[in-house]
Amino acid sequence: MNEVKIHGELSPIHDSRTVNSLIYGDFMTIYVDADACPVKGIIERVAKEFSLPVVMIIDVNHILKSDYSEIITVSQGRDSVDLVLVNRLKKGDVAVTQDYGVAALALGKGCYAIGNSGLVYDDGNIDKLMFERFLGGKVRRAGKKAGRNNNPRKRTKEDDERFEGSFRELLSTM
Repeated sequence: MNEVKIHGELSPIHDSRTVNSLIYGDFMTIYVDADACPVKGIIERVAKEFSLPVVMIIDVNHILKSDYSEIITVSQGRDSVDLVLVNRLKKGDVAVTQDYGVAALALGKGCYAIGNSGLVYDDGNIDKLMFERFLGGKVRRAGKKAGRNNNPRKRTKEDDERFEGSFRELLSTM
């Protein structure tokens, strides 16, 4: 089995990724909109098993430390994290985001996208999700409630398991 040094540690190469692709940067990177992401630990653990690099992007209002992931801190501003994430994506990368707009842009660049609920965004569901977001915004601008609960339910162990299963499946099929 081949091994390569990632983040200072020797890691096995699991599939068709070769030493050359790792040296020349021809491999997938996982980019995370990490500001309010509840699955950062799961992402790092699974990425480590697959020997994949992770880049977590946060704004200056958040503090994040990691022994595995590269952390990028950007200025505060509407969509600042989203813009940096999308601009760094290259074909074949993975974006972890709850923002349908970021997911749509990722798909348009030939990337994969998954939400922290475990929903894998694809060409078959992104248009519907974007349209629902548009309608919800329209209702909110009209001053009506759009079915959003002010007290969302707490994240459960089952939610984490669902995300991890979907995330593993996504990475395994690439």
